[in-house]
Formats: sequence, C-alpha cells, structure tokens
Amino acid sequence: MADKKKTVKPQRIAKFVRKHRKVVTFNDSELEVMNAFCKKYKIANQAKFIREAVISTILRKTEEDHPTLF
Repeated sequence: MADKKKTVKPQRIAKFVRKHRKVVTFNDSELEVMNAFCKKYKIANQAKFIREAVISTILRKTEEDHPTLF
C-alpha cells in the first residue's frame, strides 16, 4: 500500500520558514486585554495575529512617511 501523504516542494517550504525570533513581553493587564480580545474574536493563533498586526502597522506608517517630490 502506497503512503498517500501529500508532499510539498522544498523550495516552497524554504521561502516561508521563520527563522528569526523577536520576543515580546506583556505585563499582567496587557496580557489580560490580549487574551480577552483573542477570545472575543476567536483568534486561535496569537503569534500570527501579533505578527500581522505589527507588519500592517509598519507598512501603514511606511506608506504615510514616503518621501514627496514637492
């Protein structure tokens, strides 16, 4: 019997591997707010949520601060 497990091309995996770590620490009240928010909006992956929130904020700020010619 052949194994029916799907295989993913190595080059696709390597492109999205997260190998750089940044650590964020929260105080008690910040963690409480984060947990309440994630529970309310049914966010299962908090790391993904934080990553997307940070990157979207950076991109928005970068767009606002772009240099102008005039």
